[in-house]
Amino acid sequence: MPRLPRAITVAGPPPDPRALRRKRRNETATAWAFVSPAVLIVLGLSIVPVIWSLLLSFQASDLVTPSRWVGLDNYRALAQDPNFSQAVRNTLLYTVLYVPLSMLFGLALALVLNRRIRFVGLYRTLIFVPFVLSATAQGVLFSFILDPEFGGANSVLHRLGISSQGFLSDPSQALLALVAITLWSGTGFCVVVYLAALQDVPQSLIEAARLDGAGRRHLLRHVTLPTLTPVTVFLVLWQAINSLQVFDLVYVTTKGGPLGSTTVIVYFIWEQAFKNATAGYGASAAYVLAVALGLAAGVVRIVRRRGRHRLEGART
Repeated sequence: MPRLPRAITVAGPPPDPRALRRKRRNETATAWAFVSPAVLIVLGLSIVPVIWSLLLSFQASDLVTPSRWVGLDNYRALAQDPNFSQAVRNTLLYTVLYVPLSMLFGLALALVLNRRIRFVGLYRTLIFVPFVLSATAQGVLFSFILDPEFGGANSVLHRLGISSQGFLSDPSQALLALVAITLWSGTGFCVVVYLAALQDVPQSLIEAARLDGAGRRHLLRHVTLPTLTPVTVFLVLWQAINSLQVFDLVYVTTKGGPLGSTTVIVYFIWEQAFKNATAGYGASAAYVLAVALGLAAGVVRIVRRRGRHRLEGART
């Protein structure tokens, strides 16, 4: 049988470098034409305001009259301002109370709702619904509930034989009341995140631990919690950033009062920049908050990296 002839491939002419460069320029121009609207939005709404506010923090400005360069005077004034110190203390206390409590309650509820119980889908939905509500709606709702004269909370306490409480109008209770309101709404997010993480816990590890005689407490301590470590680190960072930036709830309920007991950093920034017409002073306080958030994120990242190295070292 005769062999078929081989196909002869004839090499074409070499590509023109000018044509290749022209094609690349056309592709680059087309890509930038599609990307440019998003780039302009990012520049106009994030990068440019950040740079402008940084420059504003070194000026004395009311956003109306011409500003005056004052250098680091705004930051020096912050260090000596008792109102700013009080706002920092209130914010730190709020964060220290809210972050661990929300995660603790979220983990406990997630462990309960991870079981096969009746109407578990309904329970999960009811716990997550408060998180969907805006902070403004929460503030309006609890302003009525915690009203010292006509609120439902004091009505219940009166029936239980407990004297009426000031709640949001009492300097010693206002910040704690805000923490309780935020726990009511923010715990649902922790529950959902922990529930999703619990679904990914390897069943083989749980079964092996049970075969070795481990009880529920040992399973939780030595199997479940170590598996949830990455999620826990994420929640610590997320909840801390949210608590350091709380503003809406304070503005709707207490407006920083009574006697400054609920003035947090973001409310202090708003008050200085827009209420007292000292925008430069408010911008300097905003950058102090930005540095604090950056440090918090850096610390959490370092802790997470060290934990990962320890886990890898234990495996090897």
